[in-house]
Amino acid sequence: MLTLADLIESEQGIRPDRNTPGITEAVVDSRKAIPGSLFIAYKGDNVDGHAYVSDAFKHGASMALIDKSIDPSIPVLDLTKPFTADTVIPNLPFAVRVQKSQSSLVKLASFWRRKFNLRVIGITGSVGKSTTKELIAEVLSTRFRTLKNQGNLNNEIGLPLTMLRLGPGYEKVVVEMGFYYLTEISQLCEIALPQVGILTNIGTVHAERAGSQEMIAKGKSELVQALPAAPEGMAILNLDDPWVTAMANQTKARVFFYGLNPQSELWADNISSDGLKGINFHLHYHGETYVTHAPLIGQHSVHTILRAVAAALVEGMPIEEAITALQHASGQLRLVAAHTKEGALLLDDTYNASPESTLAALNLLSELPGRKIAVLGGMFELGEYEKEGHEKVGIRAAEIVDELITLGDLAKMIASSALDSGLDSRSITALDDTEQVVNMLQSTLKQGDVVLIKGSHGLRMDHIVQALEVEE
Repeated sequence: MLTLADLIESEQGIRPDRNTPGITEAVVDSRKAIPGSLFIAYKGDNVDGHAYVSDAFKHGASMALIDKSIDPSIPVLDLTKPFTADTVIPNLPFAVRVQKSQSSLVKLASFWRRKFNLRVIGITGSVGKSTTKELIAEVLSTRFRTLKNQGNLNNEIGLPLTMLRLGPGYEKVVVEMGFYYLTEISQLCEIALPQVGILTNIGTVHAERAGSQEMIAKGKSELVQALPAAPEGMAILNLDDPWVTAMANQTKARVFFYGLNPQSELWADNISSDGLKGINFHLHYHGETYVTHAPLIGQHSVHTILRAVAAALVEGMPIEEAITALQHASGQLRLVAAHTKEGALLLDDTYNASPESTLAALNLLSELPGRKIAVLGGMFELGEYEKEGHEKVGIRAAEIVDELITLGDLAKMIASSALDSGLDSRSITALDDTEQVVNMLQSTLKQGDVVLIKGSHGLRMDHIVQALEVEE
């Protein structure tokens, strides 16, 4: 069990020769503190955690990591000074002062990760990280005790929190790694020490911050560069994406290609949609063909499935066992199907949006029967690809939908592109807020309609779904 002694050793390189309090888990949200937890107080963009130390203690936290003065009534163990045999450890609860909370969290997570002899699977890419992480964890957990990062905790805060949840018995860890700037993934790899790196694809999401697709590829490639040499290191790469394929030359790990390309080590063909029941396809591996069904919806999901099977294979599972595990996959994760009182089907894909993920969602819409309606919001952080990305979505929408509703200023580029691509102007409506969208849909939806709702998270398009769906 993680203890205060581990925190002191990670901070100062000296381990106290005495019993110290245990730490059940680490949290950065005071509301999520549980008895015995360590609350990490740090200053974010909008909130300073130091203002919530007392609240964390009320919720059960026994310690708080701080880097500046707080309520003087709270006892403090000051680790900015050397810890000695004479240092007094206060009675619980108390705060632990360090030079910088976030840096100390990273040091503690790195220290703790190195206590365990296990395999870490790191996942990065522009689209599909979370879905891939969830499916790989599901498949591996049928044989191994597996830890995964919760939700999208994939940055310099979230990934260390995941590492601190490690305990005896874990055999595999599956973590996604986000990317906003160069060296970020390298830093995450320094913490997690992945032996397996999986690349989904290289798209345009976050191009506004990264600068270009080339820079995005450079940042994502840090994962395969950090892998140990073969045979311990394994780089699982998408042969259908030229940006990812090129990374084979940037790693000392063994390369395992997957994709729809028959040159891949693991590949798929004969893909067909079974509607909301999932997809059917043939898997090919080492000269053998496996007729397969999986409950993930949309033909684009086959790449997610290929990544999960590849991860299982390199971790020692027979392919038949991996395919069996797929049959029990819990679902689509990000894309959720719901219904309205009129009987229309809602495809809730409101978590976020990029050109690549929106095109995949539109392709799913094309596979389903019924009058097809797409409610599409703008896509943020595309940088130089903003115009191109929205126009590509508009072109594809014109090929698929019976009715297009756009939300916000950026999405007007989708509407304009769809119009230029031949969609009747009477089938296109550009709106400015979610309430207008809800009102329009409530007045026009009928049984048999299929409605895709997708846009960047900041548009809060989930409010549209909440207003329309009924409990089933």
